Amino acid sequence: MSALDAPIEEIGERYLLPKETTFNDVTEAVARITETKAPRGWWMLFIPSVMTLGLMLTCMGWLVTQGVGTWGNNGPVYWAWDITNFVWWIGIGHAGTLISAILFLFRQKWRTSINRFAEAMTVFAVLCAAMFPALHTGRPWFDYYLAPIPNQMGIWPNFKSPLMWDVFAVNTYLTISVIFWFVGLIPDLATLRDRSTTKYRRMIYGFLALGWRGSHRHWQHYERAYLIFAAISTPLVLSVHSIVSFDFATSVIPGWHTTIFPPYFVAGAVFSGFALVMTLMLIVRSIFGMHNLVTIKHLDLMNKFMLGTGLMVGYAYAMEFFVAWYSNNPYESWVFLHNRLGFGELDSQGNWGPLWWSYYAMVGCNVLVPQIFWFKKCRTSVPIMFIATILINIGMWFERFVIIVTSLHRDFLPSSWGDFEPTGIDIGLYIGTFGLFMTLFLLFIRWIPMIAIAEVKATLPHAHGSHGDDHNHEHDHEDHAHAASAE
Repeated sequence: MSALDAPIEEIGERYLLPKETTFNDVTEAVARITETKAPRGWWMLFIPSVMTLGLMLTCMGWLVTQGVGTWGNNGPVYWAWDITNFVWWIGIGHAGTLISAILFLFRQKWRTSINRFAEAMTVFAVLCAAMFPALHTGRPWFDYYLAPIPNQMGIWPNFKSPLMWDVFAVNTYLTISVIFWFVGLIPDLATLRDRSTTKYRRMIYGFLALGWRGSHRHWQHYERAYLIFAAISTPLVLSVHSIVSFDFATSVIPGWHTTIFPPYFVAGAVFSGFALVMTLMLIVRSIFGMHNLVTIKHLDLMNKFMLGTGLMVGYAYAMEFFVAWYSNNPYESWVFLHNRLGFGELDSQGNWGPLWWSYYAMVGCNVLVPQIFWFKKCRTSVPIMFIATILINIGMWFERFVIIVTSLHRDFLPSSWGDFEPTGIDIGLYIGTFGLFMTLFLLFIRWIPMIAIAEVKATLPHAHGSHGDDHNHEHDHEDHAHAASAE
């Protein structure tokens, strides 16, 4: 029995990898998931995911044939669930780039057990996000007008609009994320190619491995390319969600007209992204028995990240009220005190702001829940962190809902006020995006190494024994590749 095969009931949750872990143990623990039959838990998740994906496709078909009037969007709430879901999914996609790129540049070795997992989530989340603005245009078959190419209408994109900046920012982010993810996969795909026992597996993994042989020159080029893409990806973490925030911050609508939105949105994106990574990671490590590669130490550090970003988000919430008060703008004060908190005078129907409950749900989930991570017992308790991460993502969805809907449904003219109610197509399309995300994600963990084999090997205590320092990092990777191939 290898060091990683001991049952969790006997060893308990480990805080570090076992000292006796070998290169072969790591390869076997990760590669066996792609080489053996899928466990029952995988099928229990995959079948409902495909059915939910069918719901999304049905709602999309109905929306395209009937028009966006099937959504609940209406004056004055012209942006509603669609843009709320867009911003929420884009935020989730930030964790992968942060874990992979920024922590790589800071040489944080603990990222190696979770970076591949998070990178895949980035790609799938951005695909889910991009769907909503494409459909929101009303005629998605004309979305190529957004590109600066000649068309039959002679229309040229308005590059002064933050909405156009979104198009290029999200597409750039998706492109770099896919490349960064694929480059990191190459050594591990070569390992699966060399371990393949069937002709078709060998052909498919061989094609994807791009002729990788693990030579010293291959590792040199790989390390250089990975470093370059990490450096390119890092500013995208800050720029993409900052640009998304400009969709709101450049307007004069009370509740949006504030300069705190860019850092506020970035912190919230990382916050929600880490939460979903944690939620799914806890499920997957339980189904596939990955407790010895994704240890309590990894989960503890991720919880600390969520605590830090949660404090940033709470600070941003407080600053919104401070800015509303300090500006002495009656419209801003009314939106925050009356429409969100529910304080002040009642309206003509004897009610407070009708959506005040969503603000309290947001604060409760995003500000109060993360405070439990001050305590190590909570940071290292799997049931507690699982429930907390679910609540955090619910709260982050409510944050986007509060920003968009509660700022729009009561504008400057009381005569044009209106309420928003989602339709069945709104709800079905949103639920369906989970089907798209989970279907792609489950196919990924079934056929592609969800943990970076070569990078985990480089963190083992004996990985640098023959070299003495990190100067020959690529040599270590070469040794790992040879060891994996020799198996």
